[in-house]
Amino acid sequence: MSEALAVGYPIAPKTPVSPSAWTGHLTRFINYLVTECGLAANTIEAYQRDLRAFIAELDVQCVARPEDLRLQAVRAFLVRLGERKLALSSIARHLVSVKMFLRYLHMTGTLREDLSALLETPRKWQTLPDTLHRSQVEALLAAPQPGEPFFARDRAILEVLYATGMRVSELAGLKIRDLNLGVGYVRVFGKGGRERIVPLGGHAIESVRQYLRGLRSVLTESTDADGALFVTRTGKPMDRTNIWRLVNRCSLAAGLPAPVGPHTLRHCFATHMLEGGADLRVVQELLGHADVATTQIYTHVDKNRLKSIHQKFHPRQ
Repeated sequence: MSEALAVGYPIAPKTPVSPSAWTGHLTRFINYLVTECGLAANTIEAYQRDLRAFIAELDVQCVARPEDLRLQAVRAFLVRLGERKLALSSIARHLVSVKMFLRYLHMTGTLREDLSALLETPRKWQTLPDTLHRSQVEALLAAPQPGEPFFARDRAILEVLYATGMRVSELAGLKIRDLNLGVGYVRVFGKGGRERIVPLGGHAIESVRQYLRGLRSVLTESTDADGALFVTRTGKPMDRTNIWRLVNRCSLAAGLPAPVGPHTLRHCFATHMLEGGADLRVVQELLGHADVATTQIYTHVDKNRLKSIHQKFHPRQ
């Protein structure tokens, strides 16, 4: 974590002030993201949520107006997040939101100095992603059992997540028309509406076919190609929360040492592809990463493999 988060910064003034000036700037910033940046709705919601927390902290610190803002107040906000035991990834996301907001305020002339340039990049805080051994992934994929009411759907969801490495929001957004099971591909719409084509693989194709032939037609009468691929027991599209709970429940049924979410399967996909010799740029494209540096973190995950290679090839072993 940044050294700034390890240092206690004073949280002064005791009487909170109205943050109305800040909320006005926040409203204009959100409008800017919508009209000028074309960000996805989920991304904009995340910015709004993070910045409301930031403004609430400024209220506590009695920083009533942007012209009163100092770097110390921003760092105090990060300290507060650290005290709440938030994950580094969550703190980093808050910092990205704050940096964007401060950059916007400087761009519009509200702030004389671009404070965002003085804040450390969150990439320096990045920790290695959690991943599973292949045997653990196999146990997770086998968790849905034949005879369970939603076996076909649940197995298909797990297989598709691991086969493609797609984000949970991307899976929730899949339509029937996005599938081409004949050639074994699925069309995925990622961040910023970017489209990519990802291979499915034999196990995922068969599990999706089984789900479409049987359970889905029971859950919903709709055969519209624009209909959601994965639906709930009432026939409504599954959302991110539904999918997260499903994966979490299956991880417990599989006896994994810690609960697992959909993003862990994304990490496993990338790690296992690279372990198998896949090119980093190919994995970047499959994951939908705009920057290869984001994908590069997966090259550092398998410490045991690195150690075995070192022992095999280093002359002093």
